[in-house]
Amino acid sequence: MAQEFLSVGELAARSGVAVTALHYYESRGLLAAQRSAGNQRRYPRAALRRVAFIRAAQQLGIGLAEVAQALAELPEGRTPTKADWARLSTHWRARLDERIAALQALRDRLDGCIGCGCLSLRACALYNPGDECGAAGAGARRLPPITRA
Repeated sequence: MAQEFLSVGELAARSGVAVTALHYYESRGLLAAQRSAGNQRRYPRAALRRVAFIRAAQQLGIGLAEVAQALAELPEGRTPTKADWARLSTHWRARLDERIAALQALRDRLDGCIGCGCLSLRACALYNPGDECGAAGAGARRLPPITRA
């Protein structure tokens, strides 16, 4: 049975991802296309699952470099399976939990700070008395490291 191939436009329409994003994914080694006799990109139908995998990882905040690394671990560049996702999501879960905790702490501090009315990190008596953070240099010193990226 011959494998069904999709044009870049068909892949974009079926996946909901812009053609430019698909070209970018290909340039980063996340997708591979064959070329037709007219030099047009043709993607195997399985590329739909790869794009879904990439988008799901991005929704979790996983960068494309790490997604590419995960996809490179698959034998012969095969399409990720449910088991692959389960393994990778378990690996990423701890990092996501850290990000959630950091964002919750940030949210809780933000509510308290805005509630005081000063709206000045330099003058905030609660979070930065005497502008202690200013002595440590520029930047968001009170933000958890994971939220600074």
